[in-house]
Amino acid sequence: MRRTILLFIFLMVGGAQIGLAQEIKWMSMNEALEMQKKKPKKIFVDAYTNWCGPCKMLDKYTFTNKDVVEFINKNYYAVKFNAEGDEVIKYRDKTFKNPEFDPEKAKGRNSVHQFALAMGVNAYPTMVFFDEKGDFISPIKGYLKPQQLEIFLKVFAGDEYKKMTTQEAWDEYRENFSGTFSS
Repeated sequence: MRRTILLFIFLMVGGAQIGLAQEIKWMSMNEALEMQKKKPKKIFVDAYTNWCGPCKMLDKYTFTNKDVVEFINKNYYAVKFNAEGDEVIKYRDKTFKNPEFDPEKAKGRNSVHQFALAMGVNAYPTMVFFDEKGDFISPIKGYLKPQQLEIFLKVFAGDEYKKMTTQEAWDEYRENFSGTFSS
């Protein structure tokens, strides 16, 4: 009987812990653009592919970090975008597709989506930032650990990037930046 009670308590505590785990609230680009009309907020796009190893590392290590999750959910509409997928995106009165998409290659390498090209995505993963009006800010290429991504999340969320008009200004900002994200 005592073992049963202890097992029950263990399962209840473990279940509560799992229930508390946060995740990034991913959506499509079309959904994010619609949400911006109701409540302006910057957009963070994770442009990935199904075959990309570093993209999977971002999902496993960076996008599960509690500080990253909390910051992105609070400051951005988060978009998961398959840069070789077949999603149709309507952006700035244009329709972006992947006309060469091959469904038989859906799990492997495929043709590049028109919207990926429009965002300047030429490597995977690439994280792309848009402002509250849906205007393009910047792409950031490659796998980043939570502490490496933090500076970009914060410089764009707080509009600090608007004050940096030279490489020297960015270098100074980067040197003086004190991160707070856990590892």
